[in-house]
Amino acid sequence: MFKHFRESIIVTILGFIAAWFWAAHIEAGTELKTLFIVFFLSILEVTLSFDNAVVNAVVLDKMTPKWQHRFLTWGIIIAVFGVRFLLPVIIVSIFSRLSIIKTVHMALEDVTQYTHYLHLAHAPLVAFGGSFLLMVGLSYFVGKNNHHKWLPFIENLLEKINFRFSNAIITSLVIFILQFFLPDDIKWSVITSAVTGVVSYEVIHGLCGFMEKKQEASIASGAAKGGLMMFIYLETIDASFSLDGVLGSFAISKDIVVIAIGLAIGAMFVRSLTLLFVERKTLNQYIYLVSGAHFAIISLAIIMFISVFKEVNEIITGSIGLLLVGGSFISSLIENKKNPDKYVKRIE
Repeated sequence: MFKHFRESIIVTILGFIAAWFWAAHIEAGTELKTLFIVFFLSILEVTLSFDNAVVNAVVLDKMTPKWQHRFLTWGIIIAVFGVRFLLPVIIVSIFSRLSIIKTVHMALEDVTQYTHYLHLAHAPLVAFGGSFLLMVGLSYFVGKNNHHKWLPFIENLLEKINFRFSNAIITSLVIFILQFFLPDDIKWSVITSAVTGVVSYEVIHGLCGFMEKKQEASIASGAAKGGLMMFIYLETIDASFSLDGVLGSFAISKDIVVIAIGLAIGAMFVRSLTLLFVERKTLNQYIYLVSGAHFAIISLAIIMFISVFKEVNEIITGSIGLLLVGGSFISSLIENKKNPDKYVKRIE
């Protein structure tokens, strides 16, 4: 197991060293406090994104080793520097109408102003993430499927919803209801962002399906070996998951460098978990884990919609996700004890 987390441990050590020197540079005597904040942020990121690791593993298992490697190398660079650091900077740059360089300078020198502009972007951002993740979660349950049902009563009802664009229609209905709770000054931007999330999912997912079918014909094994489009799909999912954590982290620290370090460490561990799940066939052994993760995704999407007009503590968000994923994991263990020879065992 150590090999899966080796890079994450290295990044953690380097991150803590960087955070120590950064704290010493900014204000001597705050080093230990800064290390605690970094540790807390990394735990928060893993807690919020554990279900992301499960979904990543489902998609990653369909990709060629080359694209798996790219996701775990290029993907982590995009996830850490692109989504956790650069994306908030770009967003603030757009809202403040400043250049990227000036925005970075503002983030380092005028944190209050930077946080103000990021707060203005909060509602449309989480609306996009919420609609995209709701589409991801519903896509697993809606329509006919062969997965192991963790909560049969709910999953059987969702399975009966089997018509074209059912996910988009359900999500659009949620967006329609959401608009009644929005102040007039943000209503248009929130609805536009939410609809963009739905359209983005349909386009990316549709292209993924097209590429799968195209490549299946040329692969003797008949397995879907998605490449670029699946890579983009995974990165978009990751970005959607991270929005809540990135925005919420400013309630814990106003230092963008400390936030980036903490979230980067968490993102590395999520990638390590993804690799562990794929190589050890964890999702085949713990049969309800994928269902639990997708329920957690739907709950996160709903919480993101609620957070558009009412603040929701990140601890609550993470706890609900952990309860759903943890519950499905425990149910899987119980099922495995009942049928010890039925399910695929992990690769040692």
